Amino acid sequence: MKTLIFLLFGFLVIGVHSQEKKYVTVKKKVPLMGETFDITVVAVNEELGYINIDEASAEIERIEKLISSWDKDSETTKINNNAGVKPVKVSLELFALIERAKQISELTDGAFDITYASVDKVWEFNGSMQYLPTENEIRKSIINVGYKNIILDKEKQTIFLKTKGTQISFDAIGKGYAVDKAKSLLVSKQVVAGVINADGDITTWGTKASGEKWLLGVANPLSNYKIISWLPIVESSVATTDIYEKYVNFKKQKFGHIINPKSGKPVKTLKKATIFAKSAELCDALATAVLVLGLEKGIALINQLGGTEAIFIDANNILHKSNGVILDKLP
Repeated sequence: MKTLIFLLFGFLVIGVHSQEKKYVTVKKKVPLMGETFDITVVAVNEELGYINIDEASAEIERIEKLISSWDKDSETTKINNNAGVKPVKVSLELFALIERAKQISELTDGAFDITYASVDKVWEFNGSMQYLPTENEIRKSIINVGYKNIILDKEKQTIFLKTKGTQISFDAIGKGYAVDKAKSLLVSKQVVAGVINADGDITTWGTKASGEKWLLGVANPLSNYKIISWLPIVESSVATTDIYEKYVNFKKQKFGHIINPKSGKPVKTLKKATIFAKSAELCDALATAVLVLGLEKGIALINQLGGTEAIFIDANNILHKSNGVILDKLP
């Protein structure tokens, strides 16, 4: 995800629509889930606004504890530790999240897959790679990847990874889920409006203190600083994935960090994907999936889904969009 909100294809969140009471806008940057979360709430006073932000932060920390594969005591770790051994009884919340993740895998024909955590790290994007992996190394790296290895037992509320080497993680859906849960909590506490931005996974509700709608500025693909259109984000979410947020260079070729779970190779045909939908969780998952699917299949999928839209940037910096996106003008 892009670290700067205003680079979301140059998407810049601002506000615009009218509240009847007098409200103030309270903002805070909070380090959570290894990222910086920008949390903005519209409240009756500043003190209450900061209390609301602290409540949202605590909810995100709770979600992180639930889904962290690096926390030895988390339910996710228990599932991974028992891969190929036995089913693990989990909370209804985690069971439902994994069930939805598997449904998205089925919907995207495996382009999104939480068992990607099983992959052997033949690709590293931290500067440590010394050579390109061989075809054989790549093939071996994905042997234990496959969402069909996740066995759900709804009656017993258990998760079983049937292959010993299979592991799950929520890297491509976790932040979106956390954002949704934090929003739900604040809405339940009658927080009238806000924006939660988890390093590019964004959700909004209500309107700005001035009463104006939250807007997203779509930047020219060739210049993140030139806005070409504005899109209202009303009671909705958005997520962007950029394949070159992390990358390596070999033999004058650039390899981005988004890997196709089926081939084990970095995707190439698209550079960025931004998804618009009600749920940040769905946006988060689909933003990765459509990059793996490619332009034609990605747009076809989005056009079939109700209440979901997308903007893509291809390898030639050309902007493409799904049927429901209306821009003032194209670059």
